[in-house]
Amino acid sequence: MKKEIKIQYYDSPAGKLILGSMDEKLCICDWVNAPDSQKSLDRLARKLKAEFVETESDIITKAIAELEEYFDRKRTTFSIPLATFGTEFQEAVWQALQDIPYGQTISYLTLARAVNCPKGYRAVAMANHMNLISIFIPCHRVIGSNSKLVGYGGGLDSKRILLETESNSLFHFKDHS
Repeated sequence: MKKEIKIQYYDSPAGKLILGSMDEKLCICDWVNAPDSQKSLDRLARKLKAEFVETESDIITKAIAELEEYFDRKRTTFSIPLATFGTEFQEAVWQALQDIPYGQTISYLTLARAVNCPKGYRAVAMANHMNLISIFIPCHRVIGSNSKLVGYGGGLDSKRILLETESNSLFHFKDHS
């Protein structure tokens, strides 16, 4: 019998998300409109030997509640248990992303240095791209070295909304490294 990844959809102020849980942990919070979203989800299902089932889940219900608080600017950290399924390098990058404080940004180069791979900013960018738990693992907080918005699975408009949500006023894209 295949394992189940329970999924639900959430229309956030930044775009439509698919949320998934397995074994009482959140394993997906991905942008439905992302170009590679379906391929990434299929890869995860194959890796876990699981199938997607659209149904309710306590973890997803809690995740949506925390996302609502986040978008209402009432939450700056999340308490949902996460399940990630990446390489050792990807896991290190995803952990470093979670260490970026709310409302701050860093460059891909700074993130590469944080995971002891100072010349690996492209590898860090690819690990960011492979993150299936957007917002909870805040890859939106990574910007270009020139302080410009670059690459984001949910699109630059979604990234801008997330960064503006985390700011007290109009967001100024500045690297705090």
